[in-house]
Formats: sequence, C-alpha cells, structure tokens
Amino acid sequence: MRKVFVARRLAPGVVERLGDLADVHDSEAPLPRAELLAAVRGRVAVVTTLDERVDEEFLDAAGPGLRIVANHAVGTHNIDRAACAARGVLVSNTPGVLTGATADMAWALLLAAARRLGEGERLLRSGAPWAWAPTFMLGVELAGTPLGVLGMGRIGRAVARRAAGFDMPVSYHNRTRLPAEDEQGAGWLPLDELLAASRVLVVTCPLTDTTRHLLDAERIARLPRGAIVVSMTAGVVDEAALAAALDSGHLFAAAVDNFEHEPAVGPALLAQERAVLAPHLGSATVAARRAMGDLAVDNVLAVLGGDPPPTRVE
Repeated sequence: MRKVFVARRLAPGVVERLGDLADVHDSEAPLPRAELLAAVRGRVAVVTTLDERVDEEFLDAAGPGLRIVANHAVGTHNIDRAACAARGVLVSNTPGVLTGATADMAWALLLAAARRLGEGERLLRSGAPWAWAPTFMLGVELAGTPLGVLGMGRIGRAVARRAAGFDMPVSYHNRTRLPAEDEQGAGWLPLDELLAASRVLVVTCPLTDTTRHLLDAERIARLPRGAIVVSMTAGVVDEAALAAALDSGHLFAAAVDNFEHEPAVGPALLAQERAVLAPHLGSATVAARRAMGDLAVDNVLAVLGGDPPPTRVE
C-alpha cells in the first residue's frame, strides 16, 4: 500500500510531485464516509479538504502509523486537533497562499451585492420585459462608506487594504487588538460597537466553537438599517437570521461564499433576491489552488523526510 492518500482531485501537477507515494481519489466529489475510512487505513499521511471529517473514528481507521493530516485549506474545523495531538498526528494547513484570491472574491461579492448584479442578471436571463428608468434597480455606492472587518487576519487585512481604493474608513474586531503596524490605519472596536458603526461588514474570522453563529439575529439587528453583510466563513453567520434580516428589509443585501451545511443552502436564503450566493469560490483561482496543493504536498514530503511540516497547526 502506498504511504499517502489524497482525498480529492488537486490542481494539475500537484499530486504528480508525490510520484509513487500516493493514491488519489481523483474526483471533485468527496468519498462516502465508509469508503474514506477504508482508504485511509494504514496510511502514513492523508491530504484532506474541509469535507473530510478527521475525528476519533478516522484516526482509528488510519491506525497508529498515521503521522500527518495535511489539510488543503486554511481552516481546520473539520479536524479534531486534540485527538490528533493525543496520538502524535501532526496537522498542517495552507495559509497565506490564498489570501489575495479570497480578498478579491470578498470584494467581488460586495460589489455584486451593493449594485444588485445578481438580480439584474437574473432579470435579463428570464426574458422578462424591462426598461431603463431613473429609479430602476438602484444600488448603494461604496465610496466613503464605513467598512467593518470581523476577523483581521491575513484575509481580513487584505480586504481592508483594498478598501483604500474606495476611500472607505475601516474598523475591525478581533478578540485581541493587533499591533499598530498591522492595523493598516484601521481602528479596533468592541464587537457591538463595530456592528453599530459598519454600513458594510465583511466576515473573515475562522469558525471555532466560540465564533459559531457569532453573528446571530440579535447581532445582525445591531447593524445599521440598510447595511450589507459579506460572509466568507461558513457557520459564523447564522444563515437563517441573515435571510430573515433581508426579508424584513433591515439589511440592504448580503453575500455568502461558504455555507454551514455545504453543499446544501437553506431555502430561506435561496429565496432572497438581495442575496448574492457563490459556491465556495473564495480561493478558486488557478494560481491559488495550485499553491494550496503544493503547500499541502510540501507538508507531507517534509514529514516523510523526517522534518517538521512548514505550516504546522498547533
């Protein structure tokens, strides 16, 4: 049996770097759970994506020879890191290399939501009659609009940098305030104050037990009426509450790239004309996905060679 199992098709040229070391589930669809557990049995390394749940059952199936789980993602909420640590299994991720692509996607979604591009395209494709008018499909201008960033990590800081082109004042919230040199002119605010001050809110914080549904109905209501929410992290925004805030008119628009129960999207959110919905495309550029795959493979090869993985997650 080969030492490495790769749980999903990766960008062209990535898996080839592993040569004869790896077996690959060469599909864009995840393996059914039972097949995944059978496939990881006896492996030294497994390359996972966010769809593969790494828990006690997974680790039992893999057996005592497993040395690393290399997640093809920045997030690791699919991995029971404590269980891995207890068994001496290393965990790695792919930070940094997708920062620009994901920040670009956040802005693409924000612009689409603000200018109602999804609604406009659906109207044209439906063949329904339409005519230009001074009051037709009016959107929101972003220039000068206060931007809040919930989660000022690499991606959040990249989102904030792009706001300079729109002359948007930026505030942010992290549990811990950043050093001044990393704030890029943004101001730290407590969460409730950030919400009250943000006409546009971009959510980029990681999903943890603490942040799950952090933006619930009560907190969404603290945003100014007519605000726009862009969610780049599954599970942090309560999707049902987001749909309700759109339905009531409290929010002008919303955009979501990651969903809590992917690939399912709640029907209440699907029904919202002012919701721009994308199928988890944040890092979906040729360059970013190749770099993510290469970094996952770098982590595997390092461990197989007796070295620590370059992007180990503690």
